[in-house]
Amino acid sequence: MEALGLLMHGFAVLLTWKTLLLMMLGLVLGIFVGVLPGLGGPNGVAILLPLTFTMDPTSAIVMLSCIYWGALFGGAITSILFNIPGEAWSVATTFDGYPMAQQGRAAEALTAAFTSSFIGSLVAVMLITFLAPMISSFALKFGPPEFFAVYLLTFCSFVGLGREAKHKTVISMSLGLLLAGIGMDTVSGQLRMTFGSAELLRGVNFLVAVIGLFGISEILLTMEERLALRGHAAGISLRVVLSVWKDLPKYWVTLFRSSFIGCWLGITPGGAIAASFMGYNLAKRFSKDQDSFGKGRIEGVFAPETAAHASGTAALLPMLALGIPGSGTAAILLGGLMVWGLNPGPLLFVEHKDFVWGLIASMYLGNVVGLVLVLTTVPIFASILRVPFAAVAPMIVVSCAIGAYAIQNAMFDIWLMLGFGVVGYVFKKIGIPLAPFTLALVLGNRAEDAFRLSMIGSGGDMKVFWSNGLVGSITTLAIVLLFWPVIDWAFGSVTRMLRPAKA
Repeated sequence: MEALGLLMHGFAVLLTWKTLLLMMLGLVLGIFVGVLPGLGGPNGVAILLPLTFTMDPTSAIVMLSCIYWGALFGGAITSILFNIPGEAWSVATTFDGYPMAQQGRAAEALTAAFTSSFIGSLVAVMLITFLAPMISSFALKFGPPEFFAVYLLTFCSFVGLGREAKHKTVISMSLGLLLAGIGMDTVSGQLRMTFGSAELLRGVNFLVAVIGLFGISEILLTMEERLALRGHAAGISLRVVLSVWKDLPKYWVTLFRSSFIGCWLGITPGGAIAASFMGYNLAKRFSKDQDSFGKGRIEGVFAPETAAHASGTAALLPMLALGIPGSGTAAILLGGLMVWGLNPGPLLFVEHKDFVWGLIASMYLGNVVGLVLVLTTVPIFASILRVPFAAVAPMIVVSCAIGAYAIQNAMFDIWLMLGFGVVGYVFKKIGIPLAPFTLALVLGNRAEDAFRLSMIGSGGDMKVFWSNGLVGSITTLAIVLLFWPVIDWAFGSVTRMLRPAKA
């Protein structure tokens, strides 16, 4: 009941013309970003983040979250009409979405994609709604040891549970932590790795790095690939929408299973990409007609889209509740919250209730409005893909440069952005993930401060991280997750050894 009361208060805060207009603007920009190959949710939020610097935190986060929802919806348009995934997690949608478009069923495929996206996001938002109040119950128990344990859990979970090669994740995270240490030490006041440069006294600005890593690097990759866009026309009629909605009950098991997978992999660092492929593969595995998958089966659109959007939305729960971003976009939103003076974590639910519940309310409204918007504007956004990329790329680069300069009014930041763009390009070419790098850059200073304050308070005794049940359980879980691949391998080996004995 407390959650429902706070949610209603959040809706009351949001229902102003200004907030609704910002919501619509965010959704339109998000769909535009999602439709353009080479951009997408994380890149769009990073590039457009500077637009929100002059806003109050609630308006800013509503707009940014709606950019994110819009990008999630928009990614399906390119996958189905052009066989070009607008997002990495939209790859699985192309397996059956594009064949449906080739068969003249593009409207049906798009309706299925948008509807399942809405369902997956709605389930995840409901999960956030009812789990969020539980966070505040132990919020005041957190001190420096507990916060460091949470940061350690974040880093270890990315290494132990991530899909990427472990050594590449460690390399990416280590480089992020190294760059986070540039500038003035907040505990001792010493200068570190500034090399006599006055510009580096402030350290590496997270937002400048993100704009380069995500925005500029994707432009470079797209220029290299020279995308040629050829697709199918689409227009959605009310008759098609109602027909798809009428058949939804037939696929309730698939929708429920994919929503569960998405929520789980969103809260853990599994991510939307893993969720979409797992959702698709399980739908195919449990189908009575497995051979029809890949040939234009609508269930092959429902499953990955539901899982991906449930995961993308659920990733915001650990970001808000514990300060642990569950995705690249959540990491960027985490940096945005810190710019506005809000520290994500358990205390956020105690100190800034209005903000948190306003954000959760915006998730409900944003998804409803977003669904209506994409269903009515598909032909317009699909036509954007016919604009030559050579005309779009310069505008994106200029907007990135303006955003980077506006952060601190420093020309140095533009050069830094371009440098990070090259770093991001190289990382993507050699397969080093950007999410751990971004995460370490955001949380590196905070993790170091929490660790050093813990050491000062305990006189250098590492036992402080097992000094009570809360911090001890978090630290132990972090260590288990760090070595989870080894534990899983050992368990599998023992199981294989015992099978012949049983036989």
